[in-house]
Amino acid sequence: MQFLRTAFWVVIAVGLAFFCMANYVPVTVRLWGDMVMETKLPVLLIGAFLLGALPFWIMARATRWRLKRRLDSTQKALVVATAAAAPPPPPIIQDAPVMGGLPDPLAPTTPSTTGPA
Repeated sequence: MQFLRTAFWVVIAVGLAFFCMANYVPVTVRLWGDMVMETKLPVLLIGAFLLGALPFWIMARATRWRLKRRLDSTQKALVVATAAAAPPPPPIIQDAPVMGGLPDPLAPTTPSTTGPA
């Protein structure tokens, strides 16, 4: 998957380089009032692209920061919750008498020497 992403960006970069070489001509841009800016066409287009991408980049960084903070606070709450969990139950004593005189079916059995052979 990393190869496909790298190949995609290489194709985009090569296409952009060819576009810049073919259209490297001066352009006059009238700003407001009597202000005029003269620049090369690829510089103008790349600058406009970056200016348009800036709000989305800022929004993505803010979202990433907010989600990272939420994940950190959730992890801290999990640590606190597991640390404050109830203590483990006391160990079960195997030799204790069973209520009603019946043997415990889960207790380990030992071979009897008095039984049938």
